[in-house]
Amino acid sequence: MKIKFLIVLSLFFVFNLARAQGCSDAGICSIGSSFNGNDEKKNNSIEFATILGKGDADVNYVSAYIGYTRFFNEKWSANAKVTSSYANGSFGGRGSVGDAFLTANYVPVVTGSYKWSFTSGLKIPFNQSNLKINDHPLPMDYQSSLGTFDFLGSVNLNYKNWDFNYAVQLPVININANSYFSEYSGTADFMTTNLFERKPDVLLRGTYTINTTNRKFSFKPNLLFIYHLGQDTYEDIYGQREAIKGSDGLTINGNLIAGYHFSSGNSIEASIATPFVVREVRPDGLTRAWTAGVSYKVRF
Repeated sequence: MKIKFLIVLSLFFVFNLARAQGCSDAGICSIGSSFNGNDEKKNNSIEFATILGKGDADVNYVSAYIGYTRFFNEKWSANAKVTSSYANGSFGGRGSVGDAFLTANYVPVVTGSYKWSFTSGLKIPFNQSNLKINDHPLPMDYQSSLGTFDFLGSVNLNYKNWDFNYAVQLPVININANSYFSEYSGTADFMTTNLFERKPDVLLRGTYTINTTNRKFSFKPNLLFIYHLGQDTYEDIYGQREAIKGSDGLTINGNLIAGYHFSSGNSIEASIATPFVVREVRPDGLTRAWTAGVSYKVRF
């Protein structure tokens, strides 16, 4: 029965990949995931990942990250992650290191079948979102960072095979110095994002984990609801701040993760994601028609 369910779900994802319009993840979608599946005998892990994606106006992406997680005891753990991204499209190719994520996770005393945990942290940008090619400004779609210091927080609940997460991402300090004007670019594919300012996000995610009898293989279909709390803004050529109509609202993403767990405690995962519902306007450059990635985690 579970195999039939996975086949139907996979076909559903393939269908949506053909008609997808965009994804949104400024970091909030992955918060807390590094703390899952701890091996009690191994308190350290290093994770490497590569992600491919398709964006607006035929922009192709290759992203990567490396993360380190330390479990101090049964209650406390911490994670550090550094991201990078390479974008290639009609403007050319441009890549750079993106952001650092520093998060801590707390698990209170577990009672019964319900396991709660709480995660909080910071996103720290490595650039001001003003990468250029031959000194020509690039839209946000080519940037490796949003250029904001963000607060990240989530409440997580595990019940049997179910995981639920409620999270918030709040830009606290904006150092975005993007200088892209659509009027001077020769194309209408991308919006003006001069001195771009982005609003917060909230997320609700549900994940169901299916393990094989020997627990070597796992399958994790999950659904993410991301709500963008307000209209983003930019500064026009006259120095006036303008709201970007339609940039607020709901995004619904679907994700399917398949994993294999080695006897050594290491694991490898492959994932595919696509959006089912998108915001009317997405000036932040996070639009993805689809993403596909692979990650490898070493525990020691």
